[in-house]
Amino acid sequence: MLLVDEVVSQTEKSIHCKKTFGPDEFFLQGHFPNFPLVPGVILCECCLQSGAILLSQFTPQDGSVVPVATRIDAAKFKRMVRPGETVDIEVTLNEVVSTAYFMTGKVTVEGKLAARLDFACSVAAPG
Repeated sequence: MLLVDEVVSQTEKSIHCKKTFGPDEFFLQGHFPNFPLVPGVILCECCLQSGAILLSQFTPQDGSVVPVATRIDAAKFKRMVRPGETVDIEVTLNEVVSTAYFMTGKVTVEGKLAARLDFACSVAAPG
């Protein structure tokens, strides 16, 4: 389930991505009947996936390690996101401690904040 359509820009400490939600996304079915909304957990996952792309610069590209979410803090949802809307996803790397990466994610629609969260990822061997 890829929730990043495009990487707009990237630096060593930040990434800006975009995602347009189509009307046929599986997670919209039943959420909610006659008034589909993108679930908040999906907005969080957009940030986590963008953060994983950002972390790829710090990890080997041979598949020996993968980023794993270890914590989400202070998630706030400020605006509903509807099918057809494009979200901007901005993730900032705040701190690195050993193999733990602490980041902040923001999801906006037309410049208005839809979601914000702090999260952490570690890198681990798959399997």
